Amino acid sequence: MKKIFAALSIALLATPALAQSGTNSPYSQFGLGVLSDQGNSLNRGMNGVGLALRPHNQLNYLNPASYSAIDSLSFVFDAGLSLQMTNFKEGGVSKNANNANFEYVVGGFRVARNFGVAFGVLPVTNIGYNYSSVGKVSREYEDVTTAYSNTYYGTGGLHQVFLGVGFSPIKGLSIGVNGGYLWGELDRSITNSYTDKSIGSLTKSRYCSIANYKLDFGLQYEYMLNDKDRLAIGATYGLGHSLKADPTMLVVNSNSQTSIADTTKYVAYDGIDLPTQIGVGLSYSHGTKWTAGIDYSLQQWSKAKFPMEKNVNGQMMYVPTSDLYQDRHKINAGLEYCQNTEGRSFGSRIRYRVGASYATPHLKINGQDGPNEISVSAGVGIPIVNSINNRSVLNVSAQWVRSDAKNFITENTFRINVGFTFNERWFAKWKFD
Repeated sequence: MKKIFAALSIALLATPALAQSGTNSPYSQFGLGVLSDQGNSLNRGMNGVGLALRPHNQLNYLNPASYSAIDSLSFVFDAGLSLQMTNFKEGGVSKNANNANFEYVVGGFRVARNFGVAFGVLPVTNIGYNYSSVGKVSREYEDVTTAYSNTYYGTGGLHQVFLGVGFSPIKGLSIGVNGGYLWGELDRSITNSYTDKSIGSLTKSRYCSIANYKLDFGLQYEYMLNDKDRLAIGATYGLGHSLKADPTMLVVNSNSQTSIADTTKYVAYDGIDLPTQIGVGLSYSHGTKWTAGIDYSLQQWSKAKFPMEKNVNGQMMYVPTSDLYQDRHKINAGLEYCQNTEGRSFGSRIRYRVGASYATPHLKINGQDGPNEISVSAGVGIPIVNSINNRSVLNVSAQWVRSDAKNFITENTFRINVGFTFNERWFAKWKFD
């Protein structure tokens, strides 16, 4: 039990590192930010597939029903980080940005027969951008042009710490739930300034502090076709609800000549929601040699409310608004192959993974569709074998992601995901002769 508390303490101590922004995307200025990749390094090698996977020696928190499959006498601890390079391209201009992010820490173990528990800290969304645009404007009633610049800055994001359980009440059927605490800061600002100091600058600062709950339910059913082949289906439901937060906007008009600033505060009370998410998945396995899976997920962003500036009867308002965004549909497919998990040669025990996915846009930007997303991945699970442990795994995967929208920025991201799964026999009773 002391080791379990120690592992949980490590997960909580990792929270400040997880809170660092892992993106430079201008698209993170909308909604809750850029959606973080879900799943650990096992899922990411298969490009996010996991709703119907039931690994016994690794954690799959994409569906909490899978916790019932955790090996007895085992404690599984998994931590991962990512390194990524993103190319941004628009109108013939291209720029690169690099990020490193310590992403997740999770642990799990079996409490009783067909009953497993998991816990950890995960990213949910990321905000991180800093860019500017310049132009010229003609002054009213004067034959004079003045240069201006708009500076856009944002930081923050959402994270969750969770505790989950999975239970199999009857043979083949498993149910589970992840209960989480969701928290984070969403900070964004736009500053408009002019080279002509007689014209004041305008800054709009938007910020929101979030602290609320998150609930995700899971269901899996596994059917054995014969001694080796099995078919599994999975389903998940993420509860959408109000985050009980009050997004605030400060509008500051500054006069550089008089050093006088006029500040107006707007509050969108109860103005932000977490969208409902529904997922279904199917997997087919042949012993421990190979597994193929496909997932579909729906995020109902169209029903979630977010704050928006509106002119009501000539008066500026900051009000909660639905239908700002649109529902997001995503499909993932992946495959894992291992020649022989118990083979004598090291190479035969390596797990090879590939995957691909496509997601429709959920953002609406100036009335146009935001970026859709396509990605492909490949990875390996390298067994760590020594005199005291032969069940731990080093998971490494590479992923290419393209986010593209007509008339907007195109992003191409190359990401390396590295995760270490520690699997140890903690609960075995030693017998002495």
